[in-house]
Amino acid sequence: MYGAAAGALWGFVFLAPELVRDFNALYLTAGRYLDFGLIGALLLLRRWHKVRGTFCRGDLWVITRLSFVGNILYYVFVAFAVKLSGIAMTSLIIGFLPVAVTIIGSRDRHAVPLRDLKRSLGLCAGGAICIGWQAVATPSVGSVGQTLLGLLCGIGALASWTWFAVTNSRWLVKLPHVSAHDWNLVTGLVTGLLALCLVPVAVAVDHGPHTAHAWGRLAAVALVVALFASIFGNACWNRMSRLLPLTLVGQMILFETLFALIYGLAWERRWPLWSEALAFAMVVGSVVSCLAAHRRFRAPPAGTD
Repeated sequence: MYGAAAGALWGFVFLAPELVRDFNALYLTAGRYLDFGLIGALLLLRRWHKVRGTFCRGDLWVITRLSFVGNILYYVFVAFAVKLSGIAMTSLIIGFLPVAVTIIGSRDRHAVPLRDLKRSLGLCAGGAICIGWQAVATPSVGSVGQTLLGLLCGIGALASWTWFAVTNSRWLVKLPHVSAHDWNLVTGLVTGLLALCLVPVAVAVDHGPHTAHAWGRLAAVALVVALFASIFGNACWNRMSRLLPLTLVGQMILFETLFALIYGLAWERRWPLWSEALAFAMVVGSVVSCLAAHRRFRAPPAGTD
């Protein structure tokens, strides 16, 4: 349930770049994470002395790396990919996150063997392919170079968030004394500080004039994404990461792809194509199959090899 909730909240980040197409991706990324940092700071204000004592310098260094790679870098890649190649193509690439994370998680001690996850991974890959089928089969409205650049941005997003999902999950398990909520708020605070560096870069890159209405729309979209995706979505994801093994955490990312497609269809005001409808079934089948594999598997008792 936590994984599905996180996916529903995160799916909106794919639609957000379409809502502010007249701004470059750096503006939206900076706005989202500045708001994330501000909200995190306000929520930590009264408890900062208590929360600060639960983190050591090494933990803060890890959070800084997670903030940059999993938040700033990832969303810059996603926003550019959506603008250059569309929501469907970006969803296709990000849809392979569960495969990457699950394969890495299968190497953990006492994890579900990869051979027991073949059916789930096969359905996952099939669903991701179906989601992006229309984007692949239909010629791009942009140039070949633009499509290729969007593809590369999508691959960059895939790589950065795969690393984030694995590293974040493992550190949450290593630090049981730190609450998932505080971990998310401190991550937001650090991400907000990093986002300050994006503001001058965004201004230097975007030379176009913008109306007061456009600026207001950007501010509203950034605030909504920060509140619902970064605060509530991340809180659900961190809570889930402590309750599930990494091999199952990877499968939960499918919900983000699923909801991103739903929001994209609603934005385009159309019903899903046959390939997209088939993807819905495959996504559900993948998660159910992975859950069944974990229910059948029994790890050795603690202290045994």
